[in-house]
Amino acid sequence: MADTFNYRIDHHGSLVRPIELTTARRAGDPEALRKAEIQAVEDAVVLQRKLRSTVVTDGDFPRDDFRSAVLDGVSGLRRTGETDADGLVRWVAESLPKASGPLLGDWAARLAELTVIAPKAALPSPAYLAATTFEPGHGPSSARELGEAFAEIVRAEIESLVARGVRLIQLDNPLLLGQLATTPADPGALSFADALAVDALAVRLDDRPEGVKIALSPGWAAPTEVDRARAEQLYAGIGADRWILPFDQGTPAELALVETLPDERDFCLGIVDATVPELEDIDTVMARIDAVGEFKDLEDGAVSPSRGFADVADRPWLTVEQQRRKVVLVETTARYVWGNEF
Repeated sequence: MADTFNYRIDHHGSLVRPIELTTARRAGDPEALRKAEIQAVEDAVVLQRKLRSTVVTDGDFPRDDFRSAVLDGVSGLRRTGETDADGLVRWVAESLPKASGPLLGDWAARLAELTVIAPKAALPSPAYLAATTFEPGHGPSSARELGEAFAEIVRAEIESLVARGVRLIQLDNPLLLGQLATTPADPGALSFADALAVDALAVRLDDRPEGVKIALSPGWAAPTEVDRARAEQLYAGIGADRWILPFDQGTPAELALVETLPDERDFCLGIVDATVPELEDIDTVMARIDAVGEFKDLEDGAVSPSRGFADVADRPWLTVEQQRRKVVLVETTARYVWGNEF
């Protein structure tokens, strides 16, 4: 059984930006934008307290997308005018990245000051960054070399966040679940084996305060069929404390992802689809969780939405009200499973 710091009611980090923030961003006044960001983050903390989340984030409000925490804060990369298949602006590494200091330090400290609820931060994983920014002939000699440089930056940032009171750090690598399919998807510029090695470098945090967890989200959707041997390789290769897994479609593949997870790891089930407004039926959600209870100790579990609500600032999946209803359902489900005491 894992330890008791399971942060039962979780979410991926990004929230739908309030209209005041998006208006300030479009206006282009840096001072007014900073004030709007601060107010939006403070309001987001109040919202998360009201929704009884067991972690709080800044909603990614100060950032353009889920990668920005790193890409906006390091040198050596160039933002292109192109977009990838997911609609994300492409960045290209022209030299090995370097960070001049903490990336999220100010916002992490602000969260710790605003509430006693555990602050959470989300970062793109170094393997994901390397796989999507490496281009042959542009600086780094290999995607692996680039990934190791990103891993050094991310690991230093994790240490900085923990020192500032953050208790849950989530790394996002949306490419990994595609590698667990019986016919693996394109891994990008970094092979599956190299991706595991690179992300493993970032999650090693030997000296940590009680209650600190490092989580990994390996993707937003399970493959049609899971290659269990590759899933076992994934879990063995990256020493994350918590695995945040999609669990909103009710497929055998989703169940297989949880079943192959080693018993000493926590799991967080993404039980509601963060991309559609329709609200899930709670009896259906509970039946899926009961199925997990047949082979896992639910004391090692938590629940969340399936992904962020606005991984790109100007492309939210839902409205603010639809988002609220989804998070309320996550909270209600958690209380059905574990009672009122977390």
